[in-house]
Amino acid sequence: MDIGFVSASCGARWKAFSLPRFRQQIRIAALGLNSSVLAYIERMRGKDQRGLDLAGGVQPTAFTAVGIFLFFGAIMASLAATTLLWQGTALDRMWALNPAAHRQLAPLDGTVGILFLLLGAALATAGIGWFRRRIWGWRLAVAIIAIQVFGDVVNCVRGDWLRGGAGVVIAGALFLFLLRPKIRAAFA
Repeated sequence: MDIGFVSASCGARWKAFSLPRFRQQIRIAALGLNSSVLAYIERMRGKDQRGLDLAGGVQPTAFTAVGIFLFFGAIMASLAATTLLWQGTALDRMWALNPAAHRQLAPLDGTVGILFLLLGAALATAGIGWFRRRIWGWRLAVAIIAIQVFGDVVNCVRGDWLRGGAGVVIAGALFLFLLRPKIRAAFA
């Protein structure tokens, strides 16, 4: 049989054939799933694709920057926890950047170190949810930034106007960015 003849006669059918779609149909038939389950699967696929559009024009750069910020915070919190739980290591030199904080936190070593580890885990979890466009990732990010704004307001009330004020402005701007309807709409 001539291969050219076979490919010419099957050309129209071959173009309509999709191997991944065929595999999915085989799996569904093998599992005995009904058409309502198939419709649900198709709807869920559509939801996942909508989240990638970044909800009507939100800048992907800003969206990515927030996710990177969450992971950066997770790394920094984990480093702080490590230096507080295991004092006397080479990592202790990083406290030269903020010796006042080290003086306040060092006596609380174990307790505050574990809290910093929990903060690092929460930030990493929020970052994962953020990049996967999950609603729980957005909620966790909003909660973390809201707590940061509250802490900065407390610093202002205690009299640390420079750090507290700068923190309120920066964290407040990030908080307002997260609460924008276009950002919220990007999460499934």
